[in-house]
Amino acid sequence: MELRGTTILAVRRGDRVSMGGDGQITMGQSIVLKHGARKVRRLYQGRVLAGFAGSTSDALTLFERFEAKLEEFSGNLLKASVEMAKDWRKDKYLRRLEAMILVADSRHMLVLSGTGDVIEPDDNIAAIGSGGPYALAAARALARHSELDSEEIVREAMGIAADICVFTNTSLTLENLPE
Repeated sequence: MELRGTTILAVRRGDRVSMGGDGQITMGQSIVLKHGARKVRRLYQGRVLAGFAGSTSDALTLFERFEAKLEEFSGNLLKASVEMAKDWRKDKYLRRLEAMILVADSRHMLVLSGTGDVIEPDDNIAAIGSGGPYALAAARALARHSELDSEEIVREAMGIAADICVFTNTSLTLENLPE
């Protein structure tokens, strides 16, 4: 049975980027296996934030591959992302992975998928995972109608997503750039 369920949200406000992920890992449609998984990490000497959604083992494979691309391209997030997407789309094994990753550095925020997508959001807010649409809607509303900073928006929006999505909990991992 697949292990799934998550929400990852990233918000850039001013010169700061915040990324948060819930900690729930779900088996099938009804069993919560873990409440405090860490789905948001720092990569490449702490200068890149990455969060995953989807099958846990697939996502960890993608993290490893993406981190290797960052090393190969000296931390250039755009180049590493495009090359990762190319590999992901072309490689027979990688194409079967059921996961997405959301990455950000001090200048860019990107969503990467197995279909070759490398998408940079227009409004500096992106979300993936089962609760992604809820977190995205909440974050956009908070960004448009409040003076909250990026970390506060992520905290509040993730809380709203956890109230709505059964695959999202309130055990939040949050990372910020700059630290």
